[in-house]
Amino acid sequence: MRFMLVLITMLLSIPALAGEGVVTIAVVTQERDPVKPISPLDQEIRDEGAAGARLGSTDNATTGRFTGQGFRLVERVVMKNGQPEDVIRKLVDEGIRLVVSDLDAPLLSAAASAPEAREILLLNTRAPDDSLRNESCRVNVLHTIPSRSMLADALAQYLMTKRWRRWFLVIGSTPGDKLQAEAFRRAASRFGAEVAVEKEWTFKPGHGRTDTGHVTLQTEIPAMTQAADHDVLVVVDEMNGFGEYVSYRTARPRPVVGTHGLVATGWSAVSEQWGATQLQSRFEKSYGRRMTAVDYAAWAAVRAVGEAATRARSSDPVEIMSYLRGPDFILSGFKGQGQSFRAWDGQMRQPILIAGPRLLVSVSPQAGYLHRGSELDTLGTDREESRCKF
Repeated sequence: MRFMLVLITMLLSIPALAGEGVVTIAVVTQERDPVKPISPLDQEIRDEGAAGARLGSTDNATTGRFTGQGFRLVERVVMKNGQPEDVIRKLVDEGIRLVVSDLDAPLLSAAASAPEAREILLLNTRAPDDSLRNESCRVNVLHTIPSRSMLADALAQYLMTKRWRRWFLVIGSTPGDKLQAEAFRRAASRFGAEVAVEKEWTFKPGHGRTDTGHVTLQTEIPAMTQAADHDVLVVVDEMNGFGEYVSYRTARPRPVVGTHGLVATGWSAVSEQWGATQLQSRFEKSYGRRMTAVDYAAWAAVRAVGEAATRARSSDPVEIMSYLRGPDFILSGFKGQGQSFRAWDGQMRQPILIAGPRLLVSVSPQAGYLHRGSELDTLGTDREESRCKF
């Protein structure tokens, strides 16, 4: 209740924006195959990302009632055989210039490269690829989803505070796994850890919840994880093909971290500090499930546009884009610090949660990791390291 009173007081302190028009935001998603559940507790999610954007639009509308602005959300889907460029062209024809991209990296790159995309701003809420923030960066793209290097750096900082310096990397076979493994190697070098062992996961567990699958896992995982001594086992399995099966089955009694076990993430359902419980409960009440990191990134993208429109006192997309990239933009993201966009690569600087399956363990950046500007810039690609050339 106290939080809501403070929020209302802040909103009332913003000058009214009578007659400023309607801010239209598009959410572009892509058709995806449903994800098979691993645990009987898993829920099938069909609206990931889109649900977060819808909640962000609802929050914008709440603010708009105080400030005199209107907000509208439209949704488009790129079908499996469709071209994202066609969707971008139609949005531009409709006069829409602010687009939340819930697209994988190849489709996002295609969308941002469309000739019509020069007139729009894309906010990436799905693709963690570091290349999109470096050599493949675009001036018309901002990122609210953390990059792989941000996640690896955040976890590395925590592991170093625990003095878990020797890592055993178990790496999946997907291209994303290879990229995340490279981010962990970079983080180890950056913060003084050592990748003592690396192995690629080649075993196909089938269905680990069947009797046959269970017996096979009990023999294969201990054999696979036999290795030189290490402090922690780092699982790299973005597609959730084997990571859930590793904990409690390893040859040595070591913590499991990475994409499974103790994870670094932009958002977690276990977060409840800094007003997060309020956001979590509103999302669950509206959509009947827990908010994921992709949902949060989409919520943050829509709310960022809403916040920029409010502070810039304008519904003009050009003015909103300018304010988003400017030094005065700050988003209150329920993670304890204001979040803003880096000038050199368009990445939203933000705290990264270090979360277990049931409770929040820590938040990075960790104490003692200092930076001449913002400690948040100790996570991911700093200005001097950036290969982005806008």
